[in-house]
Amino acid sequence: MQFDMRSLPPAARYKIMNSTVTPRPIAWITTLSRDGVRNAAPYSFFNAVGDDPPLLVLGLLKHPVTGLMKDTARNIMETGEYVVNLVCEADAERMNQCSIDAPAAVDEIDYAGVDTVASELVKPPRIATSPVSFECRKHSAIDIGRQTIVLGEILMAHIHDRFVLDAQKQYLDTPAMKLIGRTHGSGWYVRNSDQFKLDRPVYDPSRRD
Repeated sequence: MQFDMRSLPPAARYKIMNSTVTPRPIAWITTLSRDGVRNAAPYSFFNAVGDDPPLLVLGLLKHPVTGLMKDTARNIMETGEYVVNLVCEADAERMNQCSIDAPAAVDEIDYAGVDTVASELVKPPRIATSPVSFECRKHSAIDIGRQTIVLGEILMAHIHDRFVLDAQKQYLDTPAMKLIGRTHGSGWYVRNSDQFKLDRPVYDPSRRD
């Protein structure tokens, strides 16, 4: 079956993308408003897109009713600073609590009982229990239809010591981080505990014909 994405409404396009582009890593983003109100919210339209400079991309959907930027996008656009925290299994419920549609004056970090620590180079705090946190500065942004696309440069990466096998060679124990991702539909997640390995093949010119 084919779906002409050009003719479908946004909600239908979202369902198709949300149910096929999986699993998606989760950016549990912490920001500060211009008035200093803390905000934490999870986003799964997120990934790494480069290393020189080191860049992360965020797809920040606007409010479905008002069409306005949500708190996270507005805070990033106004201050240029944020932290991307990755989500482990133990933090799943607290992360989910931060997905509420709360008024802008509500501090989701307090609401969800999330522990934070100060960042080194940006004002928003990082989540203390996150295995990995990236302090970011907005590199560029573009407003396209129902979303704001933000490219952020990673200024500082925080990785809990217990996941660092060799700091000099940047060997990390990724499976031990027990990160989770988003999958199809509403409310479905995946653990990263089921993995398999494929070695990258070497080109064999004899297979051309």
